Amino acid sequence: MVRVGVLALQGAFREHLLMLGSLGVDTLKVTRSEHLTGLDALILPGGESTAMVRIAAGTDLFATLREHMAGGLPVFGTCAGLILLADRLSDDSLGGYDRLGGLDVTVARNAYGRQRESFTAPLTVRGLDEPVEGTFIRAPQILELGPDTEVLSRHDDVPVLVRQGSVWGASFHPELGTDGRIHAEFLHHLGAAV
Repeated sequence: MVRVGVLALQGAFREHLLMLGSLGVDTLKVTRSEHLTGLDALILPGGESTAMVRIAAGTDLFATLREHMAGGLPVFGTCAGLILLADRLSDDSLGGYDRLGGLDVTVARNAYGRQRESFTAPLTVRGLDEPVEGTFIRAPQILELGPDTEVLSRHDDVPVLVRQGSVWGASFHPELGTDGRIHAEFLHHLGAAV
């Protein structure tokens, strides 16, 4: 059985755990570097990116995770998780705290507005027959893509779901609601049968 960890420092980790569980996946809350051993993939949830980097500061969690990513561990970052994975931010709004990197994109934090400006939108996703509902909550915007970064979905012609090898990033929250197709598609690319 596939085992997927969800970074559980802060944010929507419970929702990801529930979504993965509904797909029959063995899950683990990841709060320490030793939790990364034996995982087939990791999800970085949405939430507050500044809180996540501050909680991880002073631990070896991100350094160890980078080693696992370099060894091929598939990772999917949603909303704040995308910010953690982005190689570049449009500003230094995380105050110089350590991030992960690994996804060749430039991201602007909170580019879709404040909490009250949150919205849902139908998204056409490459590989899926029907649109999925994307939930955008203070979402980051992908401003630039590296040459090896593929766009899997756009909203108003702006990339909102991308992939570079085994590293995926989404501006929106695919874990909110009951549609598990984005998670299933990520798992499918691991070679997992869900």
